[in-house]
Amino acid sequence: MQENSISRAERLRPIVIEVGGEPQGVVVQDTEGYRFVAVKLPAFGVDGHHFDSIEIAHEAVAQAVLGGDAA
Repeated sequence: MQENSISRAERLRPIVIEVGGEPQGVVVQDTEGYRFVAVKLPAFGVDGHHFDSIEIAHEAVAQAVLGGDAA
């Protein structure tokens, strides 16, 4: 039974999203895909948004940080 909880924990680990080598936040898997949690001010425009994939989340965060409209 312990094995199941370990593999579940691995699956739910947050994934860091960096832009220009600077961490901007993390994505966490949830029932709607991936939810972004910002840790730096430039990324707060997409804080709490849900994305279908980590790649889409990264694109949105990069656009927000680099001055584009990510929402």
